[in-house]
Amino acid sequence: MPEQRPAARLARGLRGIGLSGVTVAGAAAAGVLTSMRTAYPRPPNLAPAEGRPAARAVPDDRLAVAVVLGASGSVITDALGPYEVFARSPRFLAYTVSASQPTAMLSGGLAVVPDYSLGEVDAGTAPAPDVIVVPAVAAPTGKKEAPLRQWIAAKADRGAHILGVCNGARLLAAAGLLDGRRATAHWSALRSLQRRHPKVSWERGQRYVQDDKVTTTAGVTSGVFGALRLVEQLAGAAEAQRVGRELAYPGWVLDGPTGIPAQRWGPRDLAYLLAVAFPWRRPTIGVGLLDGAGELDVAAPFELYASSFAAHTVPIGASDIITTRHGLRLVATPTDATAPDLDRLIVPGVHTTDEVDPQLLTWAADRDLQVELVGGRADAEFSFDAMLCDLAAHTDRTTAQVTAKSIEYPAHRLRLAGAAWPWRPTALFALTLTAALGVSLLPAAATRRSRP
Repeated sequence: MPEQRPAARLARGLRGIGLSGVTVAGAAAAGVLTSMRTAYPRPPNLAPAEGRPAARAVPDDRLAVAVVLGASGSVITDALGPYEVFARSPRFLAYTVSASQPTAMLSGGLAVVPDYSLGEVDAGTAPAPDVIVVPAVAAPTGKKEAPLRQWIAAKADRGAHILGVCNGARLLAAAGLLDGRRATAHWSALRSLQRRHPKVSWERGQRYVQDDKVTTTAGVTSGVFGALRLVEQLAGAAEAQRVGRELAYPGWVLDGPTGIPAQRWGPRDLAYLLAVAFPWRRPTIGVGLLDGAGELDVAAPFELYASSFAAHTVPIGASDIITTRHGLRLVATPTDATAPDLDRLIVPGVHTTDEVDPQLLTWAADRDLQVELVGGRADAEFSFDAMLCDLAAHTDRTTAQVTAKSIEYPAHRLRLAGAAWPWRPTALFALTLTAALGVSLLPAAATRRSRP
């Protein structure tokens, strides 16, 4: 019947469009899943020979700070930034605690051996915390983190100060600790948090918000501000001034304003979405870890390259356990083990190769890898500055700018040089669209073949 032909053509066209959409959506979903799995891989099943440290008695003039690490994975700078702030002060004793055994995973693929378990703190074999730092975790409302939510709520009831960094506010809200309070979180999460937790007064455009003993911060590096604020309150302005000057976070001053730009999604953020959805053919970067490295120096490459999904990061060390300047035990791929093929090897926090472990240098030379020293701290330079410049130079300026926005770091002072746009994920997206266009023609081709 001739009158049915336009309807049949429309139906074929709609089927083609549907198949095309499914193709693009399926490829993007597979990419997002791949990105998340590489961001938080399974923690290594490592049992260090030295075991857990013995419980340390807290001197009368010190306060115990527990940095909690989620069983589902924690954002690296959310945890390591405040850890270094408190650990730099002799007025505090900082340690890590987790329900994850024997290692806890941080974003970017770096694992930590926690100092204590939640049960050890409850049993009194570890210091009772005066301050608890809560980083963003991968599954804040999931079953894996139920013990952590209950543990934090119990310690808050006993009077501990709580510092929720970035989307650590999600876990605190799920634990009921923010109801009736003012709070903030990462700018991208505030709208959904307002819907899910209407009893909380969520504030946008604030570096941190304090309500009694609960402090919450904006994105990622804002945890440094929140920690310095607690140092000021609990150890005095002079101590906060000293630690803040050592860290050299740009723009931080004692008793400075807490307002920051109220970020929202913009056109340039498409670069981030493309990187998440089309992660294939990313370079693999080895991060050389050295004993005695600063915690923020270590966090910078994992945070910037992994959180931007511009590269896959792999920790490399002369041994399987590397101890940072203030006692964190990091899990590395040792040089005597099989490591993945690397496109680059960067070593953060040092100025000369004389400071690099000779075993790591030999390992790199055997693989024709140049040891790149990135992020060695200069006077009045925060550890993330050089790494952001490196990200721009080896990826593109847009990715560096979007990443700085995501971690709420003031990068406008930096001279970023590199390509203008992330062409690798853009090209993969274009190839996917081309394939989807071909798929959309399949219903019409099938109809022509079926005709006598």
